[in-house]
Amino acid sequence: MTELARLKFYATQPHTCSYLPEEQATTLFLDPSQPMDVQVYADLSDMGFRRSGDHLYRPHCQNCSACVPARIPVNLFVPDRQQKRILKRNADVQVQSTRPAFTEEYFDLYQRYIEQRHADGDMFPPSREQFSTFLVRDLPFSRFYEFRVDQRLLAVAVTDLLPNGLSAVYTFYEPDEERRSLGRYAILWQIAEAARLQLQAVYLGRRC
Repeated sequence: MTELARLKFYATQPHTCSYLPEEQATTLFLDPSQPMDVQVYADLSDMGFRRSGDHLYRPHCQNCSACVPARIPVNLFVPDRQQKRILKRNADVQVQSTRPAFTEEYFDLYQRYIEQRHADGDMFPPSREQFSTFLVRDLPFSRFYEFRVDQRLLAVAVTDLLPNGLSAVYTFYEPDEERRSLGRYAILWQIAEAARLQLQAVYLGRRC
């Protein structure tokens, strides 16, 4: 365990919760001047922290504890019938690990995903600057997992490879391929990849 007591954190002012609009939320951030050390990140992940761009954060709400970190223990996971169907449906998908980068191919997919799936969210409208700031960071543990069929890009899972598990930062995918359930498939693939790498868990964010 790293010496977390030496780290500095900052809390935001109360703001409208993006999950529960009737509630006020407060977010706790790791001091951005603190280097993004992979072991610090791993230890903070076990405490519910997530990464967005260059920042590590978690909810820090005084009057609400509805948001629960979603952590899947790899050795306990057994796919159910629906998940097995999703895996079978995507048996033709090839996955490749690459370093984070900006390409027009990535951005085109990201843009269509945001416009068709999250047009009412705070990431709309998508922009190249937003994509780069949010997802393309020069961090040694960050990966882009590309999901392709016959070279066609169907999804990208932005994932951090930590000593104790995989942290699923963000996944964007082809909105017209609903039958494939690509978001769920990306999670199932990351669970299998974590097992292959003999890691403990996959971190998925929060359930609220």
